[in-house]
Amino acid sequence: QVQLVESGGGLVPAGGSLRLSCAASGLTFSSYAMGWFRQAPGKEREFVGTISYGGYSTWYADSVKGRFTISRDNAKNTVYLQMNSLKPEDTGVYYCAAKAGGRSRWLEASYDYWGQGTQVTVSS
Repeated sequence: QVQLVESGGGLVPAGGSLRLSCAASGLTFSSYAMGWFRQAPGKEREFVGTISYGGYSTWYADSVKGRFTISRDNAKNTVYLQMNSLKPEDTGVYYCAAKAGGRSRWLEASYDYWGQGTQVTVSS
């Protein structure tokens, strides 16, 4: 049974930082690209960024580029999302997801497994 469990969310003032973690189990972690998505209240879930299965390549949404960094530790089956210079518009539930194969990294439908999400709230 595949499980992705996010942690590290919380309430932070604008300009602050948070580090999210996503611990994976039940899959060969190093064979999956890992993505982060978020969903703001009243909005659709959107792509935040992704990291290749080996950790050598990352891609980000323009809205977070330069502020967020994705990394992974395949020995710990964990992917991280370091979020700096947070803005109120970064508020939302953050999800990690795992993707096998060569489907588009930008699309939700490409991802095979999802976590339950962790809430991030950035106060102004």
